[in-house]
Amino acid sequence: MIFNKLNRPQLAGQEATKQRQVMRLRNGNLMEVDDLLVVEEPLEIRIDNRRYMATMRTPGHDIELARGLLFTEGVIQADEDIIEITTTTWCRERNDELMNIVNVTLQDSEEIPAHLWERNLISNSSCGLCGKASIEALQTKVSPLPMSRAIDPQVLLQMPHTMREKQELFQKTGGLHAAGIFDAKGECLALYEDIGRHNATDKAIGYGLEQGWLPWNAAPEPVALLVSGRASFEITQKALMARIPIVCSVSAASTLGVELAAANNQTLIGFLRDTGMTIYTIQREMNL
Repeated sequence: MIFNKLNRPQLAGQEATKQRQVMRLRNGNLMEVDDLLVVEEPLEIRIDNRRYMATMRTPGHDIELARGLLFTEGVIQADEDIIEITTTTWCRERNDELMNIVNVTLQDSEEIPAHLWERNLISNSSCGLCGKASIEALQTKVSPLPMSRAIDPQVLLQMPHTMREKQELFQKTGGLHAAGIFDAKGECLALYEDIGRHNATDKAIGYGLEQGWLPWNAAPEPVALLVSGRASFEITQKALMARIPIVCSVSAASTLGVELAAANNQTLIGFLRDTGMTIYTIQREMNL
């Protein structure tokens, strides 16, 4: 790979936040102040210089985002399927329009099934499915997860606090989601922020894939994904592709998310706070 954690460059114009003057009303007083906003910009992902999709995301860690997205959508099966990843902010074929582009060169892109090219529209930052031709194209067939040991409930209850402490951009802007992957002791293995929770999840999974510990193959030792938004079908599916046995959310779960987790022996937890949690599904014979 031509990029790694140590030498990966930050692209020009890739600031995650920007300052803007706003009017703020406090206790009946109107004043003009400087505020820090989270940046939302398009990123085009190409496979062998062929356009695959465009997504709205927070700039930064685009390499992890592209790697994680291609993996969770079934385009690649392992990091070894990638020859190299290059980035550019210049696109000559579009009248020299300044753009953010990630191009992924694969070992064999000709083997990609036709339905995986069906990203016909731009995906927005709140819903990665919006660019899909159909939800069926996302339902990659995977086998149910193997049994894992339980994580101590006290460890789970501490995870949101740990994640909040590491959300540097959220503390500055209040406008970012986060996704973190934790081991059985509550150690944070990866944490990424983005305006879209699905992008943050792809970044975290992409990092784990690059580092070699995803897809998770250390069962029965457990690992957990925690997201700051709701546990939707897409978040559950991404975790399933990465073989993550426990998915946690600080918010609610959707019906499709619960059904997918239940069908694949995945534990799904919502409303995870320091005072409790809601358990939607739980691995067979697994006791919290």
